[in-house]
Amino acid sequence: MTGRAGRAGALTVPPGYRVGPWVVGPLLGAGAFGSVYAALRAAPEPGLPGRAALKVLPTGTRTPRQLRHLSELAERETEVLRRVCTPRLIRLYEVLTVDDPGRPELDGATVLVLEEAKGSLDTLLADGVPQAGPGLLAEVCEGLGQLHGAGWVHGDLKPGNVLLMADGTTRLADFNMAAELEGTHAYSPAFATPDYTPPDLLWAEVGERGTKIRPTADIWAFGVLAHVVLTGSLPLPGGTPAARRDAALRYARGEEELRLSPELPEHWRDIVRDCLARGHEERAAHTAASLLPRVEAAAAGRAPAPPAPRGPGRGRRRRVLIAAGTATAALAGLGAVWGSGLLHFGASAEAAGYDRCRRGAVCFFSQEDGRGEMCSWVDGDMDWIEGPAPCPWTARSAPRSVYNNGFDLAEGANQVDVLYYAQPARQEVLGCVKVRTRTNLSGGADRPRSHAWVPNC
Repeated sequence: MTGRAGRAGALTVPPGYRVGPWVVGPLLGAGAFGSVYAALRAAPEPGLPGRAALKVLPTGTRTPRQLRHLSELAERETEVLRRVCTPRLIRLYEVLTVDDPGRPELDGATVLVLEEAKGSLDTLLADGVPQAGPGLLAEVCEGLGQLHGAGWVHGDLKPGNVLLMADGTTRLADFNMAAELEGTHAYSPAFATPDYTPPDLLWAEVGERGTKIRPTADIWAFGVLAHVVLTGSLPLPGGTPAARRDAALRYARGEEELRLSPELPEHWRDIVRDCLARGHEERAAHTAASLLPRVEAAAAGRAPAPPAPRGPGRGRRRRVLIAAGTATAALAGLGAVWGSGLLHFGASAEAAGYDRCRRGAVCFFSQEDGRGEMCSWVDGDMDWIEGPAPCPWTARSAPRSVYNNGFDLAEGANQVDVLYYAQPARQEVLGCVKVRTRTNLSGGADRPRSHAWVPNC
């Protein structure tokens, strides 16, 4: 939970207040969007522990605009914790709603009943560089791998959102900013902690659905977190957040080099440097899963093995666990190349055919009937070969099939069909595929080089 106990702005819940079977205890922490209280269970109830933490989100009495925003944040966190159950994420027991018209400030609030933690990494760092820091970082990296493997980006990784359990292990928490991946990226609210936000997102354009983010945003945040945990200082210079943002901009532009603290242990320097690469494309060469063996070795005091080279269109194999839900397909065993901004599937996924194409995306395949290699986009692309989200195999052969698995008008989309063009300039139209259509293409001499979502063909 962001912040520390007693932070101004905490939603006040009096000691002894009842929320369902829970009796509210002392305030544990507070942030911009809610507060966390210790709680005891008033009466036995199957499946629930005797102690828990209540995260109270003020989604009740507010202006309509505030209400919508706060409700969306609560829904994000609830959705993640209900659908992604892994050892390194805080456990959600139940979700309650306060029904108390006599207390308008609490009436309608959403209450998440969570696994009780002993404290946070934020409070541990208040006492200096922790001796257990390297081991805790390995668990954080493991948690990120579990979260990314399930198809989500945390979006706000920082010490206050890493919880310490009674047994000394860690849990990732506070998923208000979490976002589910939709092919190449996800959409997160336009709020983040600047010191843990990569330079390319500090000045990113904010659309109707929020800011586009990728797992590389969490990789950057992990690099900052590791530097803070191991040295007690932030990696970019500056006495104020504004000064550090300016330093981040100069670094991203190549005007300054990254100067890591001399206190950073030697085994960690290459890891942190890789996480803090200037651009998304460089960071995309390192996933949480690929970093984990290096982090574990560094935590054990061993020199990590160098990262394996990654050629174009090649990525680490991973297991994706996504619970069934609205506009989400249940997929498993997918190879992903986030660095190129697309999903690429090898031979082991060929049997899945068109079903490999995620909901909301348009997918082109190297063979008929959705077989062979695949490139998937949730947005248009001006240049499949040299653009920011390249599709390497189309440089040598034309797509032979396509599936427009986008959202239709009934789901609120206004760009539903896909035009594809022979040139990056989008002047020569080769064809158009209607939403929810899967079909084979001619496979002639003309090769598509770009595409765009349109209202209709």
